[in-house]
Amino acid sequence: MTNGIIETAAETGIGTNQPPLTVVTQTFAAEVDRGRQVLDVAVHWIAENGISFLVNILVSLLLLAIGSLVIRMLTKATKRALNRSERINTLLENFLCSLVNKTAWVLLLMIVIQRMGVNIAPLIAGLGVTGFIVGFACQESLGNLAAGMMIAINHPFAVGDFVEIGGIMGTVKELNMMAATLATPDNKKILVPNKIIWGSPITNFTAIDKRRMEIAIGISYGVDIGKARRVALEVLRAHPLVLKDPEPIAEVIAFGEYSVNLVLRPWAAPDDYWSAFFELNRQVKEAFEKNGVEIALPQLDVHMKS
Repeated sequence: MTNGIIETAAETGIGTNQPPLTVVTQTFAAEVDRGRQVLDVAVHWIAENGISFLVNILVSLLLLAIGSLVIRMLTKATKRALNRSERINTLLENFLCSLVNKTAWVLLLMIVIQRMGVNIAPLIAGLGVTGFIVGFACQESLGNLAAGMMIAINHPFAVGDFVEIGGIMGTVKELNMMAATLATPDNKKILVPNKIIWGSPITNFTAIDKRRMEIAIGISYGVDIGKARRVALEVLRAHPLVLKDPEPIAEVIAFGEYSVNLVLRPWAAPDDYWSAFFELNRQVKEAFEKNGVEIALPQLDVHMKS
């Protein structure tokens, strides 16, 4: 405590060789005088600028209240306008609404800050430099965001579609501006960045309401091809999940070393694809056995020389 008083006395020019009580009294008087000066400055500033400062605060609060209402109305209007367009999907709609909302808030805050008497020119310059630094440091994230924009605009798939992206097959469970979440057929959850999605071939298996199956089967060379085709077509046409249009076909696709290879091509709805595929493989095999159509097995002819 004594050391603090001595230091304060030294700062105020009071000699330390005087009695301690005198030093304390003189230091206290100096501090009171300094406080009075600060108070005089504050009172003088309030007398000159208090009313305008209070007006600026009230105007700023009013601007914030009105601005928030306008921003809310603007966001809703943007959402309604985007909903009327059939080319705008949910992903792009949410992104554009968020962009409009955040941009409007930045502009409103800049207006309020300027209204309070703060020069925003250095702030804007600082934001520009900061944006450059952040952009350089977040190149991967910005790449994903740009790819997300392209996906949102071109709409190659939607939530619920079964797709193949970069060698990964799965159902799209979630889609945002940075990545897509896929659930694979064996129930794995895979997060694929948008940059990889847009840079790879995209196969959408459910974008069209029809999907063709291809079933390969080999029959022996001694089998009547016409009979084999008739039996296969009867099975395909009788199956409830096989579409009538386009009609299924059963044709010879190749001649193998020990078999005549048939290809069966029925069509089904995307949701029924695998159920129909598995059932048809089993039913065609059973129908061939029932009708005496021999399925070819590998064989080797050996010729003996005496």
